[in-house]
Amino acid sequence: MTELASEVAAALERSIVPVVIARGGAVRLTAVQDGIVTLEVTGSPGAVLPLASRIEALIRAAVPAVTGVRLITPAAGQAGPARSAAEPGGDLAAAAIALLDAEINPAIGAHRGRVTVAGVTDGWLDIRLEGGCQGCSLAEVTIRQGIEPLLRARLPGLTGLRDVTDHQAGTQPFFSPEKR
Repeated sequence: MTELASEVAAALERSIVPVVIARGGAVRLTAVQDGIVTLEVTGSPGAVLPLASRIEALIRAAVPAVTGVRLITPAAGQAGPARSAAEPGGDLAAAAIALLDAEINPAIGAHRGRVTVAGVTDGWLDIRLEGGCQGCSLAEVTIRQGIEPLLRARLPGLTGLRDVTDHQAGTQPFFSPEKR
């Protein structure tokens, strides 16, 4: 491993990997060539893609010789919305609502929670958490490690989830931030 690659790997481990893991994703260094860092991202797209500019800024600040950062996925080769907005033979929002109502909402109903679909844009499903999930300190974990993997496995048109919940407005979260 070159000295530049070692510096990038250290910066990843120190400030990026823990954040990505906490959001349900994984990131690993695959190459450093001519100042361009290539990172392979896996897991939840919602864990990594919203952080892409922050990841690049952190790496470039920690290792000034880096001139750019490229994110790739194992299957697609390039991170980003690569799937169509609708799954074959159906509407993505309707299919997501059916899965949420049949499998997710009964499970999180035990915590007085519910998930609704707020919209779909380019394969990204906007969801809103309600009831005991709104403002819950474990909402991100529930989304990235529970809801998103199930929906991604069952809905081929899904690129990822975005949580559009106003968590600050939650009045009775199941796990309040103080319980964390």
